[in-house]
Amino acid sequence: MEFERYGRTDFDNYEDFSAHYEMVPPDNFNFAFDCVDRLAHRSPDKTAMVWCDDEGGHAVYTFGQMSARSDAAARFFASVGICRGDRVMLILKRRVEFWFAVLGLMKLGAVAIPATHLMRAEDVTYRNNAASITALVTTDDTVVMDAADGAMAQSPSVRTRISLSGNREGWLAFRAGIAAHAEGAPPVRVTENADMMMLYFTSGTTGLPKMVAHNYAYPLGHIITSRYWQALHPGSLHLTVADTGWAKAVWGKLFGQWLCEAAIFVYDHDRFNVHRLLSVMSRYKVTSFCAPPTLLRVVANADLSAYDLGALEHVTSAGEPLDEELFLQFKGKTGLKIYEAYGQTETMPLVITAFFTEPKVGWLGKPNPAYDVVLLDTDGQEVGRGGEGEICVRTEAGAPGIFMGYYRDSDMTAAAFHENVYHTGDMAQQDEEGYVRFIGRRDDIIKSAGYRIGPFEVESILLTHPAVAGCAVTGAPHPLRGQVIKASIILRDGYAPSEAMKKELRAFVKSNAAAYKTPRLIEFVDSFPLTVSGKIRRVAIREESR
Repeated sequence: MEFERYGRTDFDNYEDFSAHYEMVPPDNFNFAFDCVDRLAHRSPDKTAMVWCDDEGGHAVYTFGQMSARSDAAARFFASVGICRGDRVMLILKRRVEFWFAVLGLMKLGAVAIPATHLMRAEDVTYRNNAASITALVTTDDTVVMDAADGAMAQSPSVRTRISLSGNREGWLAFRAGIAAHAEGAPPVRVTENADMMMLYFTSGTTGLPKMVAHNYAYPLGHIITSRYWQALHPGSLHLTVADTGWAKAVWGKLFGQWLCEAAIFVYDHDRFNVHRLLSVMSRYKVTSFCAPPTLLRVVANADLSAYDLGALEHVTSAGEPLDEELFLQFKGKTGLKIYEAYGQTETMPLVITAFFTEPKVGWLGKPNPAYDVVLLDTDGQEVGRGGEGEICVRTEAGAPGIFMGYYRDSDMTAAAFHENVYHTGDMAQQDEEGYVRFIGRRDDIIKSAGYRIGPFEVESILLTHPAVAGCAVTGAPHPLRGQVIKASIILRDGYAPSEAMKKELRAFVKSNAAAYKTPRLIEFVDSFPLTVSGKIRRVAIREESR
């Protein structure tokens, strides 16, 4: 496999993996040249991507085609004045042109900024100015193009707008552009490992979105993602459910998969429908599947007997903690265990359940051996097994794949990186076997009457109650206890808010956890305040409680 060029790969147990895994990036690594073009030269007809949509569209792309079309994209971008170091925002949903564009920008040395189609004009304006974006590449969707046009009056750095068809005055056509530049001199490598390759706006749960910068060594960190967490091999067809606007897309739809010579499956849809998802997985014989627990729960609740998922070999999940009920329900219906991982937009997976590691329900897995992952207390000291600490990465020896810093924010970068340690802001606990359990964001930890309570533990219990469709647990001020546990709950259809329901839910938590973890306050809501990326804004709930 392609990734075998970068280190030993024959691990089949965690102890050997942890002791001997090493990956040192070669000089001037560029994924587009050193993976995609190499595979195109060696195996030009090998399938790189299988793509379909809800309108009956279907296409298969080889590595030879990916190489040629990314060359054409690079020539087209250069022809309209985009050059090394320019920052280009890509709002392309799951259209196949995302892959042509992002690889073309790598070959050109420009910075790709994947972004969500859910942005409004003010969101686009903020990003344009924060990153001094020079060009936008979007779908033909009217809402997306309207948001881009609405930002132009206050976006002096933007010189070029490109959509797939260019069907609006002032816009260029990407599809026509790459067709016109199908022939020409191949792009010349101009990048170095330390150059910025991708920039992500990550919304978090407070403040304006941060700009997370990754360099050209970043893709190599995803060897762990795909080979050891997703268990991919050259015969795999892998589906990660993620829009290309989020970092999860390059975790599951680009870097590690092609380094494993696996094919990527892209289901291009605008509205999620579990039956259509299962139908395409069945039809195309998807072998590897990754989705957040929220979506896996919808899959597990569907009538799976109507679909042939016999090709499915491995299932992974990340984005939020996995609860025991879902794990057991999914395994009971499919025979497959769910393998978890933990990471951030700023990082690789820092904790994984490798394919040769037995999943431990309620625990994320074990530290990624590519990094020196430790749990530290507030004094910067490593906590012992069983203790709680912040997930951190020691970076003295280098940590390829960890972000470069927060672009144009030295204060925030210094707060996250200091004394050769990257601080994630996430709290966890490690057991005697080395498994790591996620507790919550450092700011989300509830401190009540001397106890420290992680919101996800209480949420996981509440989600197993048949009446609960969704919940968010936060701390609410209390004059004597400091804080008390508050549970904001969305009820399933057929259940009504009442004092009796509150009493039942409190009793349910108390019967499944220590008494001090029982919510004293319960409110029933129709929805939660969310970030643009769909994360619950617990800070907004806490502010409301105050």
